[in-house]
Amino acid sequence: MADHGFYATGKRKTAVARVWIRPGKGEITINKQGLDDYFGGGFSRLNAEKPFAATETTGKYDVIATLKGGGKSAQCDALRHGIARALLGVDPEFRLILKKSGLLTRDPRMKERKKYGLRSARARFQFSKR
Repeated sequence: MADHGFYATGKRKTAVARVWIRPGKGEITINKQGLDDYFGGGFSRLNAEKPFAATETTGKYDVIATLKGGGKSAQCDALRHGIARALLGVDPEFRLILKKSGLLTRDPRMKERKKYGLRSARARFQFSKR
């Protein structure tokens, strides 16, 4: 166990969450801001705390995270992924619980690249007969 506790990286689309968890009161700090200040509260808190709820460790660990890239929704999912991975460092027996909840799976869906000769990934330019 390092100075900051247990470390893990969570990802979703182009968002990357670097997550440290250590024993504490359940405070979540993101880019030196509170969770509700950063995401604006509501659904994001429930989503980010899902790994704690699944492993029944709510309020036992403090989270310090740095988020980069993507939008707020992808960042929230990346944070959730990072917390789930960090909890494996705390207790490897959490793996089965987290795996069944689908919290360890890295969502592979990415934006499809733009193809040449097209307007976007699949959309074509408007066809004009005359």
